[in-house]
Amino acid sequence: MKALQVIDQAFRTTTEEQDDTILWLTQSMRGAGGHLTVLLSGHAVYYATQHQTQPALTIAGWAQTQPANLPRDIGNLLHSGVPVFAVTEDLEERGLDRQTLLDGVQAVSRQGLVNLYESVDQIWQW
Repeated sequence: MKALQVIDQAFRTTTEEQDDTILWLTQSMRGAGGHLTVLLSGHAVYYATQHQTQPALTIAGWAQTQPANLPRDIGNLLHSGVPVFAVTEDLEERGLDRQTLLDGVQAVSRQGLVNLYESVDQIWQW
């Protein structure tokens, strides 16, 4: 079974966790033999252009000592064979340049989503 992981919410757990939970889940499932593809859309396209780790955060004496490293997480997915796409129009709507995409992340237009959606058995929206 091939599954497309559509991620459109960004930074939902990266303050208190060292990963985006869906990127972590995808990496774990890939390690168990899953055939997955990631589509970054909406605000999550920012992940595809981020070249720095999340800043450390301290609240009332509690410190997040291992902030999220999204560029590493995306790189790990790509290295393990998970294709990662970012929606071109969503990048443009947020003023993000396609030239700044992390190496290996592919831009796909909204019109091109049809082929991407048809290439998988299931679509999981996060």
